[in-house]
Amino acid sequence: MTTIDDLATLGTSTWLDDLSRERITSGNLAEVKKEKSIVGVTTNPAIFSSAMTKGNAYDEQIEELKVGGSSVDEAVYAMSIKDVQDACDLFLDVYESTGGKDGRVSIEVDPRISADHAATIAQARELWEKVDRPNVMIKIPATDESLPAIADALAEGISVNVTLIFSVDRYKQVIDAYKEGIQRAYDAGIDVSNIHSVASFFVSRMDTEVDNRLDAIGTEEAKALKGKAGIANAQLAYQLFLKEFAAELPTGANKQRPLWASTGVKNPEYPAAMYVTELAGPETVNTMPENTINAAIADGGLHGDTLTHAGAEAQQVFDQLEQVGIDLEDVVKVLEREGVEKFVSSWQDLLDSMETRLK
Repeated sequence: MTTIDDLATLGTSTWLDDLSRERITSGNLAEVKKEKSIVGVTTNPAIFSSAMTKGNAYDEQIEELKVGGSSVDEAVYAMSIKDVQDACDLFLDVYESTGGKDGRVSIEVDPRISADHAATIAQARELWEKVDRPNVMIKIPATDESLPAIADALAEGISVNVTLIFSVDRYKQVIDAYKEGIQRAYDAGIDVSNIHSVASFFVSRMDTEVDNRLDAIGTEEAKALKGKAGIANAQLAYQLFLKEFAAELPTGANKQRPLWASTGVKNPEYPAAMYVTELAGPETVNTMPENTINAAIADGGLHGDTLTHAGAEAQQVFDQLEQVGIDLEDVVKVLEREGVEKFVSSWQDLLDSMETRLK
């Protein structure tokens, strides 16, 4: 038994925030699953960019794609889909034993189309069909333009990982989109018990942005609040989850679980597992880089459910942040814009690299 098993007892599923061909073919992913009690995998454009631009694990498939005349976009997605299919197959037993709750592997729509509803839902459908595994989740960003695509995908029976959520207000819109999509699916006669969804709340990026602003303010009162915004933000989101999903859903429907993402600390002065120990509680997922998983196992410092009754204290943190001059609304705007921009940049770097290799 490790901290990861203890997290599961509290109700938090641990997913690995990483995937590569080398992890799969070397047996490393199977080992991590077995030895560290990992029950799912998430990917994003930055993860695939890192995986595909290093080493030679993709050389054979790249040569096949080159001979077949694939475009750069087709090649990148062909390789991504192959990795996700293999990871889905590896975690199929978890999917089956948990009734579809875990054993999930996520693949993201092209971040360059996050402002295009029609293109987003079209690619979500395409990825769902091409991966062709019951335990895949299609990642769709929680941008204004993509929110309708989230509802549309769910209404068609597609399991969705809603990503790049930075505020409780945005999370409320995501929940509304989820409820709309599930109701539409139910009304259409689709078995909603097979549809699962998570809402990915980004944690450490909130602290990075707020901490920089607290340092700029420079008072002792401001500096005392460093490292508190990300956890408080997630804890407030959890309070909304409890409230919104206390109401009855269509018969057989699953709750959309909160997922804590960006859980590797950016500030080395902070405890490496703080976004694990402080965000443990029922009906949640924490997707972690392997370094954070290792830190959590080594730390072993869980202190029970840190979500269910944390609302008042979390709200106090946000009140104090506003009192010292932090414009939280502006923080969220910056994080949402930068979140999409960072994924677009990673994806473009990958496309540029792959174009050179295909030539």
